[in-house]
Order: sequence, then C-alpha cells, then structure tokens
Amino acid sequence: MTDGIPPRDPSGAHSSAGLPAPAFATTGALAAVDERSGAVDPKRRHVLAWGLWDWGSASFNAVITTFVFTVYLTSDSFGDETAVSAQLGVAMTIAGVLVALLAPVTGQRSDRGGRRKFWLAVNTYIVVLLSAAMFFVAPDPGYLWLGLFLLAAGTIFFEFASVNYNAMIWQVSTPKTIGKVSGFGWGMGYVGGIVLLLIVYFGFIEPIGGTALFGVPSTDGLPIRVTVLVSAIWFGLFALPVLLSVPEYRSPKAAGSLAEQEGLGAPGAVPAKRIGFFASYGVLLRDIRTLFRESRQTVYFLIASAVFRDGLTGVFTFGGVLAAGSFGFTPGQVIIFAIAANIVAGASTILVGLLDDKFGAKPVIITSLVGLLVCAAFVFLLHDGGQTVFWTFGLALCAFVGPAQSASRSFLARRIPEGRDGEIFGLYATTGKAATFLSPLMFTVFIGVGAAVSGPDASVQYWGILGIALVLLAGLLLMIPVRSARR
Repeated sequence: MTDGIPPRDPSGAHSSAGLPAPAFATTGALAAVDERSGAVDPKRRHVLAWGLWDWGSASFNAVITTFVFTVYLTSDSFGDETAVSAQLGVAMTIAGVLVALLAPVTGQRSDRGGRRKFWLAVNTYIVVLLSAAMFFVAPDPGYLWLGLFLLAAGTIFFEFASVNYNAMIWQVSTPKTIGKVSGFGWGMGYVGGIVLLLIVYFGFIEPIGGTALFGVPSTDGLPIRVTVLVSAIWFGLFALPVLLSVPEYRSPKAAGSLAEQEGLGAPGAVPAKRIGFFASYGVLLRDIRTLFRESRQTVYFLIASAVFRDGLTGVFTFGGVLAAGSFGFTPGQVIIFAIAANIVAGASTILVGLLDDKFGAKPVIITSLVGLLVCAAFVFLLHDGGQTVFWTFGLALCAFVGPAQSASRSFLARRIPEGRDGEIFGLYATTGKAATFLSPLMFTVFIGVGAAVSGPDASVQYWGILGIALVLLAGLLLMIPVRSARR
C-alpha cells in the first residue's frame, strides 16, 4: 500500500499533496501559525532550552530509576535480593500498564487545548515532588512499598511529561537538523547525568575527605536519601528554561481563529471541540483508523518502536540492579560505572545524530539493536567473569542505547506532515507506553525461569538480561520490514 502521509521536504517545505480532508484539522493556516511559532526557523536558544529539559531529566533517569534509588531499594536493607528484585519488576509492570491506559489521551488533550507546555510543566513538577518524597524511604523492609509506590508513580508522570516534550521537537528543529537536534537532546541528558552523578558521588556517597557536603551523616541511608533530594532540585531547576523560553504550541482551534483574524482564509481549519476524558479514547481510535488508511508504514513503525524502545528502557532501568546484584558492584562502584556509561552514551548519541541526518534513521536503529543483542548475550554467557565482563559489555550496551532512542524519534518526526506533530507523537507515546510493561515483566519472568533451572538457592538475577534481550529481538524483527520515509 502506498504511504499516504507525505514526508517533510528536506528543503524545509512541506508537501500536502494527497492528504484527505483533515481528520486532524491540518491546514495551510496551521502551517502559517507553526512558522510564526518557530517551527521553520527555530532559535538556537530554543534548542538549548529544549535540550536542558533532557539535561535535568537525567536526575530521574540516572539517579532514580537506574543507578542509585533502584539499587538502594533492591539492597538487603529491604529484604531478600531476589524477592525484592521481583517486587520491583511487579511495581514497574503495574506502572507500565497504567501508562498504557492513561497516556493515550494526555498528549491528545494537551494538543487540542493548546496547552502542551502547561502540561509539560505540571507533569514535570509532579515528578520533582515524588522524587523529593523518596527522601523519606528509610533502609527498612517496612518502607519498601513506599519506595516502590513513589518509583512507579514517578515513572508514570515522567512518561506523561515526555509525551509533551517529544512533541515539541519541530518547534526547535528543521527537516535538515532533526537528527542532530534529537541527538543533542538525548546527549544532553547523558551529559547531565554525568555531572549530577559526579556531584552526588563525591558529595554524599563517597565524599572527598570523608565528610559529606552539609555534614550529612553516613547512617540510616542518608547519603542515598539526600542524593534523591538533590536530584529533585536538579530536575526542577533545569526544566525551567524550556518552559520560559520556547513558545507555547497553538492548538488547531487557536490556529483557525488566528487565520480568520488575519484574512488567511481557513476553510477546514476545524476548531478543536472540548471533549470528555473517556470520549478522548473514541477520538484516538478514529485517528488510528485514519492513520492506518493513510500510512500503514507509520503504523508498523509505531508498533515496532513500541517494543524495542521498551527494551532500551529496560537496559538502563535494570542495569544498575544487575551490576550490584549479579556482578558484586558496591553502591560507589555502581555510580562510577554510571558516570562511564553516561560518557559513552552521550558521546555516541551526539555523534551518531550527525550520521542520522546523513544516512537516515533506520540504519542507525537496526545497527544499534543488533549491537545491543550481541552485548546482552555476552553479559549473560560470560557472567562468571565478574566485573570485568560487565564493565566491557555493559559500556558497549550503553553506546548503542542512546543512538537507537534518538534515531527512533527522528525517524517518526520525518514522516509527520505539517500540523499533525502532536497527534502523531501522541500515538508514538501511546504505542510506546502500551508496551512499557514488557521489559519489567520479562525481566521478572526470566528470573523465575533461572530459579527453576538453577534451583531456589542459586543467584539467578542475571537471567533477567535474557528477558530484556528477548524484547529487543522482537522489536528488531518488527523493525526490519518497515520502510523509511521517502525524502
């Protein structure tokens, strides 16, 4: 079937040939509004402000979900390592299911109301508050469920914020720079993670001179608890530039009104009607049917990326847990590994972003997924080699994760016609979040398989890497037949 959605022209013009009467309220008037908002000629300060949100979000990705708080929760302070790891998997699975049920309408409703940046702010600062509340999770089994609840809730609202953040990419990039800008954003996240991890490691966890900053004692888990408090402040501060600098997205309703006022003529600039929360699901289903008729390749990509993106998330979510539980890393060593991992991931993502613009996003995605599978296989098969194995192939894993994430975003962005960015990125988030339970579920399942194979007393946490690899393999197989957008 012919792909009915025309890709963005490399010159910066956007073809509209072949588009049906817009179910998505797409018109030339909306394109004019987009040009005035900076979509065609974005300012460098907007690109930097947008990237700083990723820099700040590293506090949640690197400190909370990967290298510090999840490692803290799965330590023996909260119970048996294998049992607690399984409970972590259950909590993240529940969070993924809730995101899948709720995310379909968050981006859609913020687009229709023209309040994308507003909801980015709301969801971001809910994550900030939940992160700060993790300070109260003391190292005692009685606090485990509080920690799991805060982690799961933070994950849910972080994903909601990411819906709005990703949809802003065309407000800060052009067709010729989309890969570079996407890579810059992801790279800023990794670099931000490096800086923050250095601060908390040498300031609280392994303080220089033996005394933590502000005199924080080393008892009662306080170095970790203060670390998550610092990460909350970090995210809150660096989220401000994009909220204060980048213009708000204009809804189709606002576009239609502005076009009429300026005499642009807007037959077809359909004002977005207010609809109820549950009615939004009906709109979503209609939009999916329309997209399937117009561009099945885009739908196929949404499905494939949903699967492999969840596998990419799983690599970082459970990476610190595996380092500590299966390879004997101390909390301090986990932080050092995290710093090295962010350096590798940040550098590879920014550099590969340039290749993305030159060769296209699909080769980047396929190469990255194959590299991830090879590295995961070596981590599993050579786990008896201890920390050397994890340092070698764990860092190699990190070199492939960022480029795949960045290229996935730019691959889809190139397929979106003018005026439908929020809608299609909303579907991108919808399909992605619908699969967020896969990696936690498979991680938990394969720990169970390892226990059945090796016996109840064996240390089998490392089997979880097979579950994540299986998700990545499924995503790769789904991605291979997807055609790239015609430029």
